[in-house]
Amino acid sequence: MEESVIRTYSPITLAFIGDAVYSLFIRDKVVKKANCQAKKLHQRTAKYVSARAQSEAVARLLEEGFLTEEEEDIYRRGKNANTATMAKNATPSEYHKATGFEALLGWLYLMERQERLREIMERAYDISNPA
Repeated sequence: MEESVIRTYSPITLAFIGDAVYSLFIRDKVVKKANCQAKKLHQRTAKYVSARAQSEAVARLLEEGFLTEEEEDIYRRGKNANTATMAKNATPSEYHKATGFEALLGWLYLMERQERLREIMERAYDISNPA
């Protein structure tokens, strides 16, 4: 896809695809760690893909200066987007930050910046999974 076309996508659309990309990334990590019941896999996955976890991860990425200026702009667009729903187990602030994070991931995915996408997801995973 052309960058000019991707830039016309709403932040919510970017977050929609970003949510799927991050969920698959985390599910892959969780499944590769252990073959167990689906309920346990879901519980382990939820630890990383919840609005609260994503909010905390993106806050750290910003604190660390891990994101480029362009990535921060995409994140802010997503964070400031008007959303029709809210997460059940997160504050509105956490939900908006998570939406911004997912929008960034969706944008990177559509822009086919796979290496950078993987770097950000790996760092967010590490933040949510301290050794």
